[in-house]
Amino acid sequence: MAPPKKVCYYFHPDVGNFHYGPRHPMKPQRLAALHSLILAYELDKKMDMRVMPKATADNLKIFHDEEYVNFLQSVSPAVASQFEGDFASFNIGEDCPIFDGIFEFCSLYTGGSLEGAVRLNHKLNDIVINWAGGLHHAKKREASGFCYVNDIVIAIIELLKYHKRVLYIDIDIHHGDGVQEAFYLTDRVMTVSFHKYGNYFFPGTGTMYDWGQSQGK
Repeated sequence: MAPPKKVCYYFHPDVGNFHYGPRHPMKPQRLAALHSLILAYELDKKMDMRVMPKATADNLKIFHDEEYVNFLQSVSPAVASQFEGDFASFNIGEDCPIFDGIFEFCSLYTGGSLEGAVRLNHKLNDIVINWAGGLHHAKKREASGFCYVNDIVIAIIELLKYHKRVLYIDIDIHHGDGVQEAFYLTDRVMTVSFHKYGNYFFPGTGTMYDWGQSQGK
């Protein structure tokens, strides 16, 4: 019989405290509720429980534009008026609002994904779970679809240090456009997305003919 797989699960007690706004459908509080269920079912006893480390600005710049990361570090509701001139270029608005702790939230969920990739690379775990991560719409220099930092792309870049190729499977109802775009020209990452398409469903991309381009085709 094969030995049980070593599973690592990331959580941080602060990750459920962030608030996009009273009418916004993105609710980080659900992460705290999920964690309570994991404890109630005693799944924590079956996994290596780890507190998410905070990713640094330099970690985020592995993929994201420096000017965009600096913006996320500096902006807050209290000083938002000083940065309004950047909102359009960084796609800040109703879907991606400015809220308190925006950079801390991004650094937490990205830190879990990045360290999780490191643990996989060094074979410390067979499976890593980071329910707070998976913000697949964020682009190199803009927010999109509730996502500000693309932790998936950053984690994949880390995996590529040790692996020739990575297969990324996305089962969100929305197309994983940010991840696909990041690796569209390389044959080292294959992105497979299962999502609703058509009738102007967000983000409106992800046809069955998205095969990549150049070396990535």
